[in-house]
Amino acid sequence: MTYHLIKADEARFICDPKQFSFETTGEVEELTRFIGQDRALEAVDFGVSIRSQGFNLFVVGPEGSGRHSVIQSFINRKAAEEPTPADRCYVENFEQPHHPLALDFPPEKGPIFRHEMHELIDTLKTTIPAMIEGENYQARKMAITDSLQQRIDKLYHEVEERAKEDNVAVIKTEQGILFTTRDEEGKPLNTEAFLKLPKQRRKKYEKLIEKYQVELQQAIHQISILKREAEENKRNLKKDTGRLAVTHLVNTLRKKYEGRDKVVGYLDQVENQIVEGVDDFLYHPDKEGPALFGLMGSAPSFKQYEVNVLVGRKKNGAPVVYEDLPTYQNLHGRIEHKAKMGVLSTHFTLIKGGSLHLANGGYIIIDVDRLLRQPFAYEGLKRTLRSKMIKIEPVERLLGLMSTTTLEPEPIELATKVVLIGSPLIYYLLNAYDPEFQSLFKVLADFEHAMDLDRESLTLYATLLATVAKENELLPLHRSAVAKVIEHAARQAGDYEKLSLHIREFLDLLQEANYLALKGEKRCVSGDEIETALEAARRRGGRIRDQLFESIAKGVRLIDTRGSVTGQVNGLSVIQLAGNSFGCPTRITALTRSGKGNVVDIEREVKLGGAIHSKGVMILESYLGARYARKIPLSLRASLVFEQSYGGVDGDSASCAELCVLVSSIAGVAINQSLAITGSMNQQGEVQAIGGVNEKIEGFFDLCDERGLTGEQGVIIPASNRRHLMLRKEVVEAIDKELFSVYTVEHVDDALELLTGLSAGSMDSGGNYPDDSINGMVEKALQGFAEDIANFDKQGDEDEDSNQ
Repeated sequence: MTYHLIKADEARFICDPKQFSFETTGEVEELTRFIGQDRALEAVDFGVSIRSQGFNLFVVGPEGSGRHSVIQSFINRKAAEEPTPADRCYVENFEQPHHPLALDFPPEKGPIFRHEMHELIDTLKTTIPAMIEGENYQARKMAITDSLQQRIDKLYHEVEERAKEDNVAVIKTEQGILFTTRDEEGKPLNTEAFLKLPKQRRKKYEKLIEKYQVELQQAIHQISILKREAEENKRNLKKDTGRLAVTHLVNTLRKKYEGRDKVVGYLDQVENQIVEGVDDFLYHPDKEGPALFGLMGSAPSFKQYEVNVLVGRKKNGAPVVYEDLPTYQNLHGRIEHKAKMGVLSTHFTLIKGGSLHLANGGYIIIDVDRLLRQPFAYEGLKRTLRSKMIKIEPVERLLGLMSTTTLEPEPIELATKVVLIGSPLIYYLLNAYDPEFQSLFKVLADFEHAMDLDRESLTLYATLLATVAKENELLPLHRSAVAKVIEHAARQAGDYEKLSLHIREFLDLLQEANYLALKGEKRCVSGDEIETALEAARRRGGRIRDQLFESIAKGVRLIDTRGSVTGQVNGLSVIQLAGNSFGCPTRITALTRSGKGNVVDIEREVKLGGAIHSKGVMILESYLGARYARKIPLSLRASLVFEQSYGGVDGDSASCAELCVLVSSIAGVAINQSLAITGSMNQQGEVQAIGGVNEKIEGFFDLCDERGLTGEQGVIIPASNRRHLMLRKEVVEAIDKELFSVYTVEHVDDALELLTGLSAGSMDSGGNYPDDSINGMVEKALQGFAEDIANFDKQGDEDEDSNQ
């Protein structure tokens, strides 16, 4: 036989605490660089350094590998050396009020400009009324009024003088101006006296009165024109006075922001708007009537002169923003509304920036799975990256559900490096199904799951653990604790030549061990606390496992660990529940008889078997035909089943066990039930590596240990899984005492020999196997099945001929 018996020192990597030069990690300096992620960090450095469009990053790595903290820490250091981007503000666009203007200022200058505008308006609130109420303005206003009155009086006087020449009197009453004739003494005639005049004279005066009434109407029309001119002159006087007050103050700001054309242009608009709205600065609440439901008599708000500082920055480098909830509004900003009297209204001061505005000129980090779960967020981000402009608009408009007028703020140019973090599956799905993805996220940073285990890496890993403990304010780790954590990292990596880089898992372990050490009033965390924490975690997540093993112990689930049975073998499976995994033995049985050459996988037939499991069964079916029925039809009818399996079965790690149980049934050879087997096989019969080897071995060991170890029990595993062995301490001790065995095999013949105690047999020059070998027995049995089928078919033909 060519199997290998695993020794105790091969079953587990042991980290010797004495190899560390420190007593506790309190003596170790903190880590100054990231370990085990050189490839990913090279990609990150390239991605954040290149400024060409589309070179955004997609960080791929397992959950809990520290990818967030590594990326953020790396980018923070780089961003600290970069210039701080500009402050961003929105202001009123007085020419197009529904299109607010976007202004940018040097860092920390946006709030200053807001304060300057506030001071400008406050100053004008006192300056303009003072100038309007001043003697100069009042004198000029009075001059306009006097001039108007003089012109009005002149028009009336001219009409009166002409009427007097025609002996027509002009009488001013409360009802207006009346015309009548005069008597010989020059006194106006009343109506009765006027009617007594001779008819001819009366008609003459009637025509004259009609004439002067027309002239009076013309004069009144001319007076209305004069009044409008006077009012216009007063308004112009008020504007000119207001401009005198504004221009000097605004010129001070113009001079300060000289060279910033957009800011100067806005200040020009402000000056013109203040001059046009100078009456707002003359508001007197005591002169206004009472407000009706808040709709009348309200004071001017001056909001149009405010400055909405969308993003104000401190001079501390480029911004690095992590968006925890990447909704469309949180990324791109939103326009808020206020309700008043049942009416929604908005204003440019209600524009709120998003995380893209905060990160503009720097970096934004987003979890891609959270991004994809938010409506329109991913598509909106892509559109922004394509256009390189951040546009704030309501989601309702994207849906085509909004028809009302709202603000359309001026878009802001985007200069942000976007970093998406997600799983490999999401990356490859987006790459395959989104044609725009590759053009927008050209840099892949792929984080490693594990790092190589060597002398240098052990020292670095100890430094990493020391850094994690210090950053999280934990007790120092004794070197024995460091050794235990490293051993656990090797087990989690599934390879004794690797160390897992799942930092979060180890942080959880250290925090639990720290709690135990504090509870025991210790000054450092020792290896005992690490082992206790690991055992406690297994116990907390072990309820389902304990129930399964209890059902085996009570005979509810049938598993034999002694004796020999034909057509029955102990397979090994791994059950994973909420981050906890454990091995569980499973009985696999086979029944065979002569037939049409097919192997029935009961799991597949009832749709409990997955695609990979079905593939494994088809491989062993092909192996049977190619090896034992080369010259004859495979006249076999066989059935395979995982006994007492009530859930889905997938994976091909049981294909080697399934072949062995089929061979046992065909040849009529019993299989040793003290052994369990795991491993997949190919069409040449070579045994291939499988996953979860440690859990599978430990699962069968726990069952045997519960029933009592005899020294005959053990597990058969693929030889290629030898490097993955990292068994628990009690299993290693049992191996060392020869109470439990672990065998590695390279071919299914080796497994057959271990399970049956018989030679597998090699083919001779004539193409035959020895009769007393397992392979010879199988071949002979299959030949017998073929003869039975041939005889059955021949008998059927003879019966058919006799009936004819």
